[in-house]
Amino acid sequence: MGYQSVFRNGLFVGQVAIVTGGGSGIGRCTAHELASLGAIVAIVGRDPDKLETVKAEIEDEGGVVSTHVCDIREEAQVVATVEAVIAQHGRIDALINNAGGQYRQALEEISTKGFEAVVRNNLTGGFIFMREVYNRWMKEHRGSIVNIIADMWNGWPAYAHSGAARAGMWNLTESAASEWAPAGVRINAVAVGGVASSGFDTYTSEAQKEILKFPTKIPLQRYGTVSEISGAIVYLLSPVAAYITGTCIRVDGGGPNARFCYTDLTYHQNSEPFNGFHLDEPPRLLTEGPKKD
Repeated sequence: MGYQSVFRNGLFVGQVAIVTGGGSGIGRCTAHELASLGAIVAIVGRDPDKLETVKAEIEDEGGVVSTHVCDIREEAQVVATVEAVIAQHGRIDALINNAGGQYRQALEEISTKGFEAVVRNNLTGGFIFMREVYNRWMKEHRGSIVNIIADMWNGWPAYAHSGAARAGMWNLTESAASEWAPAGVRINAVAVGGVASSGFDTYTSEAQKEILKFPTKIPLQRYGTVSEISGAIVYLLSPVAAYITGTCIRVDGGGPNARFCYTDLTYHQNSEPFNGFHLDEPPRLLTEGPKKD
């Protein structure tokens, strides 16, 4: 059994898609789905072992994939990666700016170095990749970019550095959508809420305890799946989204709509998750509980 996508077979045959952060989580899932739909996928990340593992998974199922070790925060590495993809595959039709990450910390305790590192990881690196893909290919050949942001609406306490960076990426998406439309390049965003992925296991035990409280705080009362994020990305890359640019799809269980000053949330189990990724496994946090201090 391969990837169970809701999109038609062969949708992206002949197209090349770059997926940053392609070695795990949402990036891994998206790479699998795009490859299952016929795309040639170039996965980008800092850990060569993770990239090779995903490459083997995709190739075992008949997909075509290349790996590119790159720190998106380093301009020279991004330039070299974009050039390598063009040299190897001859084109770039899509960029999924997925790489990023953050840690939980009170704003008053965040160092300048830590703040800048998170902004560089979640905003600057994505900007560099967008600019280089546009200038080196899409400006003359069209294309589509999807930037992965987060549920940072109305502020993001305990993650203010990442909230600021993600808000910046959203505004960058809107700006690029206007500037690059004449070149036939569409730029959109997907805002991710609490999604059960391997990223859960990277947080401290304190942060993990807070993550476990998440479902009770949103209307749909559950975590999302990586397949639900990938599906939104694929939709924005697909032909039916040809009139969509400068917009954001929230995949967050309705989190920003929970107005606690007006109503209490009701526990329920009436939101059925979609999981088309046959290799997806729940993070250890959800099967073994928080880390032991």
